[in-house]
Amino acid sequence: MPNKILTITKREYFSRIKTKGFWISTILMPVLMVAWMVLPSLILSKSKGGLHLAVVDETGRLGEGLVAAVDDLVNHPELQVVIDLEMVSPTPDLPALYESLDQRIRDEEIDAWLALTEEGVEKNVLEYHGRSVSNILTLESLERMVSRLVRQDRLVAAGYDPEVVADLTQGVDFETIRVSDKGNEADAGWGNLALAIGLFTLLYMAIIIYGNMVMHGVLEEKSNRVVEVMVSSVTPFQLMAGKLLGIGAASLTQLSIWIGSAALITAPGLVAALSLVPADVALPQLSLVVVGHFFLLFLLGYTLYSSFYALIGAAFNNPQEAQQLASFGMVLLIAPWLVFMPILNDPDSTLAVTMSLIPFFTPLIMMLRIAVKMPPAWQIALGYVLTLGLDILMVWVCARVYRVGILMYGKRPTLREILRWARYS
Repeated sequence: MPNKILTITKREYFSRIKTKGFWISTILMPVLMVAWMVLPSLILSKSKGGLHLAVVDETGRLGEGLVAAVDDLVNHPELQVVIDLEMVSPTPDLPALYESLDQRIRDEEIDAWLALTEEGVEKNVLEYHGRSVSNILTLESLERMVSRLVRQDRLVAAGYDPEVVADLTQGVDFETIRVSDKGNEADAGWGNLALAIGLFTLLYMAIIIYGNMVMHGVLEEKSNRVVEVMVSSVTPFQLMAGKLLGIGAASLTQLSIWIGSAALITAPGLVAALSLVPADVALPQLSLVVVGHFFLLFLLGYTLYSSFYALIGAAFNNPQEAQQLASFGMVLLIAPWLVFMPILNDPDSTLAVTMSLIPFFTPLIMMLRIAVKMPPAWQIALGYVLTLGLDILMVWVCARVYRVGILMYGKRPTLREILRWARYS
């Protein structure tokens, strides 16, 4: 029996890793990772928002400060806004002036105009006309500058020194220190959260992709009647076990390449970052312990859901028939996303502990908890044991249904018939 299972495993494994699609997706993922890391910064650096702005200063006070603020903005090339300021003197006939500025916008002489009025400052609403009002980044920078100028003007009018007030009202930042058995260390903050989200998402995608691959593989062999030839030489259980092991090995190969590529891609960036950030700032680290848990949890989740999808593939005749029952597995996989943020915020809460010990949710929830904060060893061990027990039960039930359903054609079976196959086969 082991020789036959090994033969089927090799067939499933090599038939997938030798395809162009496998290697295209394997190579494409690291490329997308690089693009996700590099392209946003590159695009922002090459696409600074520009604005030719005419300003009518009716207050006689704010315009000078706005000119200075825009000059400071130009002297900071890392900011993604370029404002070309044009000061327009107010006239007695302001409506006519504003209409002429609107016409200049239509003639594409300027991009926008802004009116600094006493009434607008009092009501905290200033009138802005522009050819486009979807330039959110530029408008946000402009609003911050004008708001700061208005605050300073009000403080001066009330007899306060704006610089002293700014120092007195300056906010504080927390220097977060993670306390663990290994000692105290600076926490990477958002970096650790991004790492946890990335591992959670990758595990979720891997279980879905490879679980569905098992289902479609069974359905394809069944529809082509290839399975009838194969079961003449091997038992249905051997066929199912070989398929699960072969596709599982292919998935581990692909995941290993992705994780290895991530290490290679981030290593140069890590070295460069270490030379730029202060010594007391910690960067997120992907430890070997976390990587080990990732692969173990993937194997538990893959076995659970792929055996379920293999059952569906054996019981039905085509993907359309199988989709209804397959959606049940999707519901179980989507459920962790519904509690994603509460668990990310408090990985030791009752909700987090309870859901991480429910075998259907353990792979995803436990991975999220481990990435954010390592749970107690007994919780990890209990989650592994419970999930492994459900895996064994699912494979046993799947094997019994697989034995009957793989050779059944024609009428779509009902759920009661599938349960009867599992009970009496």
